Amino acid sequence: MPTITQKVICTTCPKGCTLEVTRDGETIISILNGCKRGHEYAKQELTDPRRMVASTVRIRGAVHPLMPVYTSAPFPKPRIPELLKLLRSVELSAPVKMDQPVLENVLGTGINVNASREMDEVNQ
Repeated sequence: MPTITQKVICTTCPKGCTLEVTRDGETIISILNGCKRGHEYAKQELTDPRRMVASTVRIRGAVHPLMPVYTSAPFPKPRIPELLKLLRSVELSAPVKMDQPVLENVLGTGINVNASREMDEVNQ
């Protein structure tokens, strides 16, 4: 494989340094510019990109029809569509407490999906 040089914008801090990453296949040869945290970010972004995911799930018996949820840790970026498809099938029952796990070890990643707020049961 030929040696490739890519530009990666670091999002670790607000400065937004442009890093020049040279790699041969999956092997990173050098990273120019930026700080130590930026170099770690570039390695992570090019080998195993992850993102925090925030979404909603349906909830029965509550004031609102949807409950906001979030991943407890950054989730593997290529598997986000799979996670969102799974979240579309989830339906909770009120009451729900803030930070309560909605799904544990989602898709075998060791990451939980938690409730972002409390949602009380509606008395009808």
